[in-house]
Order: sequence, then structure tokens, then C-alpha cells
Amino acid sequence: MSAVPAPDPGPDAGAVWHYGDPFGEQRCAATSAVVVDRSHRAVLALGGPERQTWLHSLCTQHVADLPDGAGTENLTLDAKGHIQNHWVQTELSGQTWLDTEPGRGTPLIEHLRRMVFWADVTVEPADLAVLTLLGPDRDAPAVLAALGLTEPLATRALPLPNSAGFVRPDPGLDAVDVLVPRADKAEWLHRLTAAGVRPAGVWAYEATRVAAHRPRLGVDTDDRSIPHELNWIGGPAVGAVHLDKGCYSGQETVARVHNLGKPPRMLVLLQLDGSVDRPATGDPVTSGGRAVGRLGTVVDHFELGPIALALLKRGLPADTPLLTGADSEVSAVIDPDSMPAPDAPGAGRLAVDRLRGRL
Repeated sequence: MSAVPAPDPGPDAGAVWHYGDPFGEQRCAATSAVVVDRSHRAVLALGGPERQTWLHSLCTQHVADLPDGAGTENLTLDAKGHIQNHWVQTELSGQTWLDTEPGRGTPLIEHLRRMVFWADVTVEPADLAVLTLLGPDRDAPAVLAALGLTEPLATRALPLPNSAGFVRPDPGLDAVDVLVPRADKAEWLHRLTAAGVRPAGVWAYEATRVAAHRPRLGVDTDDRSIPHELNWIGGPAVGAVHLDKGCYSGQETVARVHNLGKPPRMLVLLQLDGSVDRPATGDPVTSGGRAVGRLGTVVDHFELGPIALALLKRGLPADTPLLTGADSEVSAVIDPDSMPAPDAPGAGRLAVDRLRGRL
């Protein structure tokens, strides 16, 4: 197999984009099992007896008593509620593990260390590589045997026998991540491929992610993004923001949007015209000559064709004719199934309307 590198510059520079058959790899990810090397992600380890309550005070998710083996997505926000950091969090064997976007590891470590003060907490980089299993056959007996496990992979995080690594379900995607010491990555990849798992590049992962309507920090977000726009609202099992906790930076914006207002933008899936050159992340989306949004991840899907995630002005009808690309030369159509549910007034808005005699 010939490994083709991911586009550089790009968010996955340094990773394998595909192995010569990108659509075949995607098809295999949908019908059997593939392994994607995502070891360009940064992994952090938090230790110390106060790590959970300390992190709980800084982030958007309820993690003060996250049980062993549990995982979630999590965020930090600035004072205005704009998203700063996003990570996948796993609680296992007395440590808290965070993995985040390539290039975001050092900023996240620096941010967390600045907030330690007198808490009994350690924040260190972890030399672990992230390998992602996609496909319905990832729980096949041969795959479990290769990992040294007997329990299905999609239930909770589990330590890998005779290794410093672990396996955990991906909280935002129908996938399983295997985190292993970087020095042992080649050995674990060999074990999995020997068990019948096909190697695939990050193109297969990105196509699966976009089709599942899952956003990515720094690609599908900009410096104005707030959690409600990205569908990151929910409890520890689903989402990255828990609405029943407070006392974190940006919490006022989260509560205000939830109770009184509506997010200014919505994340949708776009179908793109495949007969022209592909637009790029960050290109404007226009309607009638006016800008209505921003393009996020753009990828070719083996079944859906060219698709993209986009942040668009909320309330835009699904049948609105759209154009995108640097020169607005690419036609785009909103996938109606990706539209957010009709807005229901929050509890705060209902209370205000009652006080003003509107109800």
C-alpha cells in the first residue's frame, strides 16, 4: 500500500490521508472495520487527588464525579462564551486523560497549568498515539483477541492488558479509540491488521465525521463560535456542555442563549456541486449576493459525493439557493435532515412573556 500524506498546510498535516483507495477505505469503514492512525492528536494526562473537582470548575461539562471508565467531550470558553478548547476526556485508573486537536496540546497545557494555583493536580503531556476503529466489525472476536479483551468495545473505557494504553468509545462518533504508547504504535497496528482490520487514512475518518454532522474545533468553528451553534449542548453522555452546572468562564452566555435567546448561527450539512473545483474551509457562503455563513470541513464522501459542514445564519430556510467558494462559483444545497429542530422558547423567555402579559 502506498501512503498518501494529508494536505499540507491543513489540520491533518503529517498524517496519512489515504492508502491509494480512499473510497474503498470509506466503504470498508461503513461495512466492516478499518483502523485510522490519528496519532497527530495531542494527549494529556491529569493526576492528583483534586484533578476532577479542579477541572470541573474550569470547563463546561459536569466531571466532578465522572466514574472510572466513563468519557465525555468537554470545552473551555472565554468570558464571552466563545469556544477556546475542545477535548475528549476519559477517566481511568486514577487518571484523567484528555486528547485534543493537533497543535492544540501545548496551548491547552499552558491554559490548564495557569489555573492550578494551590490545587493538588498535575498536568503533563502523555506520549500516547490515538488509533481509531470504525465499522460494524470492530467488535469481531479476532479484533478483541488482538487487543487482549473480551468485553465489547463500545461500553466503557478499558485498560489494555500488559500495556500503558487503553481503549474507549468515542463519545461523539460511532467509533472506538485505542490509545497506545507511541513507541508501540507499529506493533498495535500490525496486531489489528493481522486480525483483518483494514488500514485507512484520515480521509475516511473525516468523511464519516462530516456525514455524522460532528464539528471539529478550528475547522468548523471560528473565533465567534459558541456551543449552541455546534450542537455541543448535553450531559456527560452526549454533548460537551452540561446545563445544570455553572461557575465557569462563559457560563453566562450559555445560560442566556439557552433561556432567553437563540444562537445566531446553525451548523448544517451542505451538498456541493461536484462538477467544479472544491471550495475550501473558511470560504464564504452567500445567498442572493449576501454573505450568510462560513464553510467548514469539505470532503468527498463515497456515497454522498462532495459534502461540507457550514455555519449559516440561523433561520435560513433549507431550500435557500446557496453559493460558496472563493469566487462564489460553487452551488450548495442544505441537507434538510441536518437542520436544527424548530426553536422552542426557553424557560426564561416564557417567564418574561408571562410577566409582560404575553401568555
